[in-house]
Amino acid sequence: MKRGLVVDREAQMIGVYLFDEGKVYRGIPRKKILKKDRIYAGDFVQGEIVDDKHFTIEKLEERKNFLKRPPVANVDNTIVVATIKMPQFDNFLLDNLLVVYEYLKTDPVIVFNKIDLLDGEGLKELAKWEKIYTEAGYPVIKVSAETGEGIEKLKDFLKGSISVFAGASGVGKSSILSKLTGIPLETRQVSEKTERGRHTTTGVRLFPFGDGAFVGDTPGFSSVDASLFVDKKDVRLYFREFLKYQCKFPDCTHTKEPDCGVKEAVKRGEISPERFKSYLRIIKESVEEVLS
Repeated sequence: MKRGLVVDREAQMIGVYLFDEGKVYRGIPRKKILKKDRIYAGDFVQGEIVDDKHFTIEKLEERKNFLKRPPVANVDNTIVVATIKMPQFDNFLLDNLLVVYEYLKTDPVIVFNKIDLLDGEGLKELAKWEKIYTEAGYPVIKVSAETGEGIEKLKDFLKGSISVFAGASGVGKSSILSKLTGIPLETRQVSEKTERGRHTTTGVRLFPFGDGAFVGDTPGFSSVDASLFVDKKDVRLYFREFLKYQCKFPDCTHTKEPDCGVKEAVKRGEISPERFKSYLRIIKESVEEVLS
């Protein structure tokens, strides 16, 4: 049997990219597959070519992970896109997204887009957040979908992997994807009044992109609550920089317990107060009480 990747899944339409053939076929699942499984973009499947347009799906391979919004399987990297302006940077939204995508067993890469719009103060703000997230343990890439700056560096993260884009509406996910793949995708300008974009992504589609890579767009988010995905007591496990420190109690929540290595690291400036405040907001603890 031949092996393929589901790259297009909308309504009854299934597009399967066959690695040996280097082209997309219309996937037709056998009844035994339809009875017990639902097929999503990102699924690896096995089957046989029927003709030059159709491929029967005989087997669905086990998934390593699954993202519900959008529904896509086997994601390696989540490219979390943010902007310093247009729209204004929201570190709390970014921190929630990072927790969620770490929990879902993907590797987040932070991309700051629209750097061509930044002046002196904006560049200082960008440098500040780049330092915070780099020190927290995340790859940070600065790009401009408008000018193409940083796009080649981003390509290096996509080689041989399945990646999806995430981030607030209007940050330019589809524009970056168009620049990477050369495929024009629908984008809409950010309103100067609201600094928000409108959603342009509906169905789930992965785009083949050199060196065995596939990238996909996702709907934009105006808000994400990580506590709806992750149990309150486990959120601490998805702040990478916390894991370097030891506390007196192995289940320390880094709030009111004595001899907390994380709180001491915050006081020494080794963990950014911005990140720690995001953590406390996610688990709904008072910043003033914990840090007093």
